[in-house]
Amino acid sequence: MNDNDHVLRVPRNREEWRAYHAIRRQVLFENRGVVGLYIENHPDEFAPGHHPLVLIYNGAPIGVIRVDISGRVAWFRRVAVCDALQRCGHGRTLLRLAEALARREGCHEVRSNVAADAVGFYERCGYSRDLSTPAEIGSVPMLKTLVLPSLLPQLS
Repeated sequence: MNDNDHVLRVPRNREEWRAYHAIRRQVLFENRGVVGLYIENHPDEFAPGHHPLVLIYNGAPIGVIRVDISGRVAWFRRVAVCDALQRCGHGRTLLRLAEALARREGCHEVRSNVAADAVGFYERCGYSRDLSTPAEIGSVPMLKTLVLPSLLPQLS
């Protein structure tokens, strides 16, 4: 499996939007014992600079993320992969593709408030704890500095 097996995009149809919300609701709320509090039409979903995205693998949505662009910082929100496909490399691919989007948007840094049980995963993906950002309830602030395409070595 590699990044070319996956596509990260805005949901294109009703089924992909349903999957976007179902994955988030199940993985980020119900699996954590928070039932009935997920709001599909939260205003943050539609704010300027906010990009709700689905990860497509073999034609099916298997992961989700919302990338919020704020100046040169990309905030990764509500990152999740279907329960059955976790620990198979899809989460790492999801982050790489979202980081590529952030670079194209001119961002030099990614920030995310992650669940405590996901800190190790983020650290393995090159993120570090962000001691400069106050933690949201039940989360750990993480960050990663991005190398912009213009700073990458040119191949001849």
